[in-house]
Amino acid sequence: MSEINVKDMLEAGVHFGHNCARWNPKMRPYIYGRRNRIHIIDIKETVRGLLRASKYLQKIAAQNSMILFVGTKRQASEPVAEAARACGMPFVSERWLGGMLTNFRTVRSRLKRLEELEALEQTGEINTYSKKRQSTLRRELKKVKRNLDGIRTLTRIPDAVVVIDPKNEKNCIHECRLLGVKIVSLIDTDSDPDMVDLPIPGNDDSIRSIRIVLNHISQSIKSGRDLVQQIKDPSQDEFKAIPSVS
Repeated sequence: MSEINVKDMLEAGVHFGHNCARWNPKMRPYIYGRRNRIHIIDIKETVRGLLRASKYLQKIAAQNSMILFVGTKRQASEPVAEAARACGMPFVSERWLGGMLTNFRTVRSRLKRLEELEALEQTGEINTYSKKRQSTLRRELKKVKRNLDGIRTLTRIPDAVVVIDPKNEKNCIHECRLLGVKIVSLIDTDSDPDMVDLPIPGNDDSIRSIRIVLNHISQSIKSGRDLVQQIKDPSQDEFKAIPSVS
């Protein structure tokens, strides 16, 4: 697990919260003070939350668990996709489709449709259709790919989700709570920490802030997945007992 550089976090503005008028009183334990009507998040609490979340995610990644990254607002979309790809995990960065977890079978069927449309394009079979039909199929392909491309590897309900801004991802949070999926989330001063299992207090509106937090999480997950490879005995095609990560 990589070390947390507090100086880099401060330079990225991780400690800047929302306007004081927009705060959630439940965030009081994570707030250091206020400046120019802006709440300042206690960076020590950010580091503590990030360490706790990273350790947990590293541990379950070492058990070959599935971790889903979610962040659909403009500032989070790109960093979420980058972090998920870096550690080989699925992600949702465009739109959370209702029932993505609670109606998982239907979503998987849409992925099959995506594969069918891509096959039409790759084989050139799409050119055998009328121009109007081609246009319709390509629009469908573009839409389905935009919404589902990141979850191609999501073959089962995830064991945990990493969420940016739980207020913005309320549908995701609701489905995770219904299914008992653990929620790790970057939460700003306007969020309710009781809605997530492992809160990381910090600025969830800055691309730099989101990226620095997700990069650390991604590296922790990757190190956990590397443990799976390291414990495989090259002389036997079976796994040894997975060591606990303290």
